[in-house]
Amino acid sequence: MDQEKKSQEFYERLRTQLEDHTAWPSLYLYKFIFPATLENMAEIQSIFDGMDAEINTRDSTKGNFSSISIKVMMDSPDKVIEKYLEVSKIEGLISL
Repeated sequence: MDQEKKSQEFYERLRTQLEDHTAWPSLYLYKFIFPATLENMAEIQSIFDGMDAEINTRDSTKGNFSSISIKVMMDSPDKVIEKYLEVSKIEGLISL
C-alpha cells in the first residue's frame, strides 16, 4: 500500500473519530516533534497565526529536536485535518 493511500485512510479514520466523539466547535490539541530550527518553528507558528492559539514549545536534551503543543479552537474535523496537512509539509516533522 502506498504512503498516500495510508495517509488518506488515516485522515478518514481521524475525521470519523472526531465527528463521533467531539462537539464542534471545540478546543483541539496538536502535538508535533520536528528538527530544531528557527525556520521550522516559525513555519509551524505561522500556520496557526491569528487563531488565538496557546502554543508551548520545548527543546530536546541535546537540542536536536523541538516539540510544540498547540491548543486552539477549531470549527470542525475538516479544519483540524486541514491544519495537519499544512504542517505535514515540514521536512522531518512527526505528528503525535
